[in-house]
Amino acid sequence: MSRRSRRLVGICASTVAAGLLLLCTGGDPATPPRGASGGAASGTEVAVGAYLHYGSPGVERMQEFSRWLGGTELRAGHTYLPGDTWSNIEGAPDSLRSWARWRNARADRLFVLNVPMLEGNEAGVPDARVAELIRTGAKGGYDHHFRRLATRLVGLGVPDTVIVLGWEMNGFDYTHRCRPDPANWKAYWRRIVTAMRAVKGQRFRFDFAPNRGGDAIAWTRCYPGDDVVDVIGMDTYDQAPGRTFDEQVTQPYGLQQQVDFAKAHGKRISYPEWGLFRNGDNPEYVRRMLAWIAEHKPLYHSITDYCPHGVWQCGQNPRSSGVFRELLSTVPPGRGRPHRVDFGAGGGS
Repeated sequence: MSRRSRRLVGICASTVAAGLLLLCTGGDPATPPRGASGGAASGTEVAVGAYLHYGSPGVERMQEFSRWLGGTELRAGHTYLPGDTWSNIEGAPDSLRSWARWRNARADRLFVLNVPMLEGNEAGVPDARVAELIRTGAKGGYDHHFRRLATRLVGLGVPDTVIVLGWEMNGFDYTHRCRPDPANWKAYWRRIVTAMRAVKGQRFRFDFAPNRGGDAIAWTRCYPGDDVVDVIGMDTYDQAPGRTFDEQVTQPYGLQQQVDFAKAHGKRISYPEWGLFRNGDNPEYVRRMLAWIAEHKPLYHSITDYCPHGVWQCGQNPRSSGVFRELLSTVPPGRGRPHRVDFGAGGGS
């Protein structure tokens, strides 16, 4: 799924397993209790994101999002590097300074950065050309770009950044897609990770994050190896494949397979992108997704918060917005007035 306008704000909180939810609340295991994601730092902590903007406005809107959630602590930030030119992939955007300042303001924060693997990433490059570019990368032709990025991140004081490298690689759209040459794509991923890990002072974690479902290629065919992957992510929206949330869980290469695959490989999971889509304002989807997150405790998750996907900047999903705020807010129901900033369908660039 190609989404050209990226917006972000992050929050962080901890969750509890489904069995504990039942024990503590006597409620439906598909409904996490209000505030289940709030609390002090712990080994089961979940960094929650609501993507509001890729640049400095994303940092600025985080405080507003925190107020909307009744003061829930915002401890994770998530943004994207543009994939139009190599200079941007190398970390040229000045907004990285804003994200680095935010990250370094507290020792317990998490910074997540989506990094394209090739320039012209949304340029509609044909498969044959994509295969050529991937082969060049597999031979080391682009290593220097990623060394420069790693050096910039270390220099900005964010050497522990979570790198979501080549996201949605199992899809049809991005130039960094896997299908044209899976073997060399995996070799290229390995080259990038090796190049970035060679920079002194780095402590990066690399997140392998396909689309949910089979899409253009089974994402398991693109997995580059346990030694070069730290987190098994998944981008998942309320759309086909999977008419219901249960089908999104059980479908081939769906949510359950992600969890099982990560467990088999000894990795944490994540959800870099999730949100509403084809089924409109769907509070049950939001409730079920948050319950899934509460049960499986990803390292982080980030709702895509612009129309049609979001719950804060987008005013067209009021019922879903209410569920999201109820379950993640630190304010008891009925106290405090929700504050929504509506930047329009585009999300406020």
